[in-house]
Amino acid sequence: MSRLHKSLATIPNRYAFIDTIEQCAGRHKQFSLMLVDVVRFSDVTTSLGIKVADQFLLEIANRIVLLFDDNVQFGRISGDVFGIVLPNKTRKKDLHAAYEHLVEHFKTPMQHENNAFIADFNVGVVSGTQENFEITAFVSRGEAALKQAKENKYENFHAMSMSEKAQTGRSLALKADLKRALQQNELELYFQPQVNLNTLQIVGAECLLRWNHPLDGVLFPGPLIEAAESYNMMNELAYWTFEQAFQNMSRLDAYGVDISLSVNISPTQLYDSKLIPTLVRLRDKYNLSLSRFELELTEDVALSNSLMVKKQLNELSALGVAIAVDDFGKGYSNLAFIRELSINALKIDKSFVMELSQNPVNRAIIEAAKIIGKAKHCQVIAEGVETTEQLHELREIGILTGQGYLFSKAVPLNDFVELARKEIMIGGSPLRRLLV
Repeated sequence: MSRLHKSLATIPNRYAFIDTIEQCAGRHKQFSLMLVDVVRFSDVTTSLGIKVADQFLLEIANRIVLLFDDNVQFGRISGDVFGIVLPNKTRKKDLHAAYEHLVEHFKTPMQHENNAFIADFNVGVVSGTQENFEITAFVSRGEAALKQAKENKYENFHAMSMSEKAQTGRSLALKADLKRALQQNELELYFQPQVNLNTLQIVGAECLLRWNHPLDGVLFPGPLIEAAESYNMMNELAYWTFEQAFQNMSRLDAYGVDISLSVNISPTQLYDSKLIPTLVRLRDKYNLSLSRFELELTEDVALSNSLMVKKQLNELSALGVAIAVDDFGKGYSNLAFIRELSINALKIDKSFVMELSQNPVNRAIIEAAKIIGKAKHCQVIAEGVETTEQLHELREIGILTGQGYLFSKAVPLNDFVELARKEIMIGGSPLRRLLV
């Protein structure tokens, strides 16, 4: 590979790079094309402007160049998607290792003036051979692999050969499923209790989506949410969830159950100008105070460093909506963001609670979260509480609120109301008695 690039203009564009791919196919018996998409790079452009975004993009390009041998070819497929041709490399094991090397290298933040950015990637790879090579089909298959990588739940990587079929049929089916589920009321909110660890009274609940599938019964909605993200339907799904949360709060009031409700919010909503007006409209429609609702956002939203996100969160706080940081400690805990943001709760990721006894570092992390919560005057909630031993330890540390299977899994509204009206039972005995 040639020298580093001084500007984005010197990186081969889509058409020049496609010519390079074709030339490479003429010289090598086998090869792979890796497409590298910078996750949510539009956030950088929106919050910091095109000039700063281009500086970050150029640095990303040059850091990628340095990661690979000189015999690979590099180009820019579109705005924030780069392409890499890897001659004589087609084993999935090797391609996955290249992906891991890329992701690991970019865990170090990039700095430009007073701005920091941690790049994450979706990576799709297609492998081919010189025999019967056709450039249009090859590039299209690479883009299909990249699309699949974006849809994957646990790892944003997908590799395929020219002989494999892309999973577009399944994705289209999921889109149809989502539209039908919304239209025919197949979706339902379930409620997982949040419990005062000292009194064991239910003080709140997290709203969790369930899918009443006409054939398969009650399902976790993961595939539907992935489809919503892929087909830009997250806002439609989110506003349905908000409406249901307000309706169910009214029902809880009618049953005499006075608690708060938490609703998960995706980055998509925080970039939607309709978010604030929608919540105000629901407040007025149902005559409910917004202070009874909490929005949970994940740590990765904090890393966007977006002015739009900060503006929306400030407006939500001004309206009285509580803000919680979910899965705290699981990702890159952006303590500067936590320091600056007005938050009402930190939710400790369940992985630290579930292994609390086995690993003293987990206890130290939970103790640190408690100290941060005290300094921020915000609540600290432990997720994943499954045993009485964990409950005792959390009490010793001084964590006041928890949720998990020890108390209850997520249940439909009527079951939740019954749970809220009586003592939590473990094995037929009141939990309170077991803890004496």
